[in-house]
Amino acid sequence: MRPMPSGEMTRRDVLAAGLAAAGALALGAKGTAAPTSSESPYGPFKMGLQSYSLRGYSKDGKRDVDRALKVTRNLGLHYWESYRDHFPVTDDAARIAGYRALAQSFGVTVTGFGVNPFGKDHEANRKLFEFGKRMGLNYLSADPTPDSFDSLDKLVEEYGIAVGIHNHGPGHRYDKIDKIADAIKNHHEKIGCCIDTGHFLRSREDPVRAAEVFGKRIYGVHLKDVKDATTFTVLGAGDLRTVDLLKTLAKANYSYCLALEYEEHPEDPEADLQACLKTVREAVAKINA
Repeated sequence: MRPMPSGEMTRRDVLAAGLAAAGALALGAKGTAAPTSSESPYGPFKMGLQSYSLRGYSKDGKRDVDRALKVTRNLGLHYWESYRDHFPVTDDAARIAGYRALAQSFGVTVTGFGVNPFGKDHEANRKLFEFGKRMGLNYLSADPTPDSFDSLDKLVEEYGIAVGIHNHGPGHRYDKIDKIADAIKNHHEKIGCCIDTGHFLRSREDPVRAAEVFGKRIYGVHLKDVKDATTFTVLGAGDLRTVDLLKTLAKANYSYCLALEYEEHPEDPEADLQACLKTVREAVAKINA
C-alpha cells in the first residue's frame, strides 16, 4: 500500500464510538482475548491485518471502522497494523483513547501504523511518534526520505518505537532489498524493513531472502501474494513461498504483527481473506509437523 492521507472521521464520531466502546468494556462486553502461541493456529505469530484490506467498507461517506473491526473479529484475528483512514493521526489524547477503546471492544490491538511519510522536519516526525506512543504502537511502517534518517535515529531511540521501511513495487526508491539494506546499514538498529511480500514479488525480489537479510530488523510484514510479478492473488495462488517465509521469520523470532494485506475486491474481501488465512494455517502446520 501507499502512504495514505488522513481520513474523514470527525472528532465527534470517534469520541462517541470510544465512549460507547469504553462503556461496553466496563460492562464486561469485551472482544475475544488473543490466544497464546501454544493454542493459536498461527503458531508463534501475532497474526493480524493491515487494515487497508478493509478500506472498502464505508458508511455515510466515511470509512466504516466498526464494520472493519467486526470483520477482523469474524476472521478470528486480534491485531492490526492500521492505516490512516481508519484511525487518522491526531494529537488529541481523548480521541486516541477513543481509538484504542473502540479497537479493544472488538478484541483488536493496534500494534503498527502506516505507511507513514517521514521527512527532514524533526518536529513533524516527532508528532507521528507521539501519536504512536499514545496508541501503544511498537512500530511504524514508513516511506522515509533520505534526509530523514538523522531525525529517525533520535526518535526511535527516544520513543522505543521501531520504523520499518516499506518497499512499494517497481520504480519505488525502496523497491529492492539491497536498496533498503544500504539505507539502514549505518543507522539505529530499530530502523529496519517492513517486508511487503507482494511488492517484493512485483519487483522480482524474493521475500524469503528479504527475511534472511533483515532478520532482527524486520519491523512489520505485509503478507500478500503475486503471480508472475504482475497479478495480486489470494495467498497461495501466486509465487510466494509461504512456508519458507514463515520458517525464516520464526527463526528470527519475529514478534511484530504478521499483517495479512489483500488489495483485491475492496468492496467485500472477507471470503478471500478467509482463504488467505487458511493458507497461513496450513503453512504453520507444516512448520510444526
